Amino acid sequence: MRIIGGKHRGRILKTFDGTDIRPTSDRAREALFNIFQTKIAGAYFYDGFCGSGGVGIEALSRGATVVMTDISDKSIKLTKENLAMIKETATVVKCDCPSYLSTTREKFDFIFLDPPYASDAGEKALAIVDKRKILTDDGYALLEKDEEVKNEYENLIYISSRKYGKAYFNIYGVKK
Repeated sequence: MRIIGGKHRGRILKTFDGTDIRPTSDRAREALFNIFQTKIAGAYFYDGFCGSGGVGIEALSRGATVVMTDISDKSIKLTKENLAMIKETATVVKCDCPSYLSTTREKFDFIFLDPPYASDAGEKALAIVDKRKILTDDGYALLEKDEEVKNEYENLIYISSRKYGKAYFNIYGVKK
C-alpha cells in the first residue's frame, strides 16, 4: 500500500499480513481523494476503523489534521509505525468508532468510515454523526461498504455512491 498524493506521495506503508483486514485499495483511495482534492488541505479529518492508517495518512499527506481510531491493538500499533516512518503526527486513539463519535466534542470536515463489510457498525456510526451533529456544515461523511447505502437521517442527506472495484463510497452531507 502506498501513499497516492501529497508531500509523502509514493511512500510505501506497512500493512497487515493475510486477508483478515481489508485496506482501502490504492485505486479507491486515489479516486476518493480526487473527488475532494481541493477540500482536504486544512480540513479536520476523522478516520474511524483506521486499520493500518492508510486513508488517514493519505489525508495527512495532503494537508489535513487527522484523528484515527480503531479497537484493535495491532491496528493502533501499525498506524503509529506508519506515522513514525513518514515522521508525521496525528491523533491515534484505541477506541471503537461509535464510542469515540458518541463522546468527542470535535466537529469534523470529513468523517471516513470503513468498518468490516459484514457489520452494521458504519451505519451505527453515521446515526451517531447525524444525532450529535459532529459534521461541519460543508463537511462530508463517507461510508465504505460492499454495497450502495442510501440511508435517510434527520440531519444528514445522501449525496451519491461511487463504486471502485468491490468498494462503494457512500457520500453524505449536512442537510441545508
